[in-house]
Amino acid sequence: MIIDLASASHGMLPDDIMSFLEKGEYNRLLARKIAANDDLAQLSPSKVKIMAPLPEPPSIRDGYGFRQHVMAGRKARGLDMIPEYDDFPVFYFSNHRATTGPGEIYVMQEHLNKLDFELECAIVIGKKCINVKASEADDCVAGYMIMNDWSARAIQYREMKLNLGPVKGKDFATSFGPYLVTRNELEIYRIPGENGDRYDLEMTAKLNGKLVSKDNLKNMTWTFAQIIEQASFGTYLYPGDIIGSGTCGTGCLMELNTSGKKEVWLKNGDEVELAIEGLGTLTNTIVKIEE
Repeated sequence: MIIDLASASHGMLPDDIMSFLEKGEYNRLLARKIAANDDLAQLSPSKVKIMAPLPEPPSIRDGYGFRQHVMAGRKARGLDMIPEYDDFPVFYFSNHRATTGPGEIYVMQEHLNKLDFELECAIVIGKKCINVKASEADDCVAGYMIMNDWSARAIQYREMKLNLGPVKGKDFATSFGPYLVTRNELEIYRIPGENGDRYDLEMTAKLNGKLVSKDNLKNMTWTFAQIIEQASFGTYLYPGDIIGSGTCGTGCLMELNTSGKKEVWLKNGDEVELAIEGLGTLTNTIVKIEE
């Protein structure tokens, strides 16, 4: 069901997502009440363009939440697993002005040198918070969505030798969508824990229609709550801030290429479909920019 909440609420709800999030729980409760109206006018999917849930988020942090991916990434760079991984959850900042939703992903020729997708889940912060403990951090989450952290591996490998980054290997595009799912919609999948909730959600990736990746969100080594605790230490998180889970196990070509078989990387025209149970499917097509 697709509805125009601003119109249906007669202006009581805003027509942009950032304003919606800034009023927090009040707006979410009002939206649920309006959506429960059986007589509500619905919009035809064929007449709606699906964009990123947050086209211009205030910030994007991406975590390192799945151990299997971390091990594979280090192996690909000729490195042993780092023991400090178990000390605290780390993250890096990505380009919050280079977000996209479903659809075409425009890249340059140099990006196509070992171009990769990354299957991730992302949360959106729903309220201003600082120094949050993991035991309370899930209350700061407004919702969940699929994230594709596009990666130009050849660029990334060069810059990470300097122990700073990734930067240019990542900042050309990050895709989110197809929509933001609130916490209450995922209650049946929730696994409570001392260090925050986990969710039993199957994660898959298809390349040109062929299944290549499969994992489950519950397999995160570090929970979103633990990542929020680390991210909010000594600084404020704000409504609309995005935090990614990090790539799931088998969730990228770099990891799959460590099997010893012929390497596969994305090329012009390839279609990538990322799906997470309960969150929908995010579909993108690679398009090379003519320079």
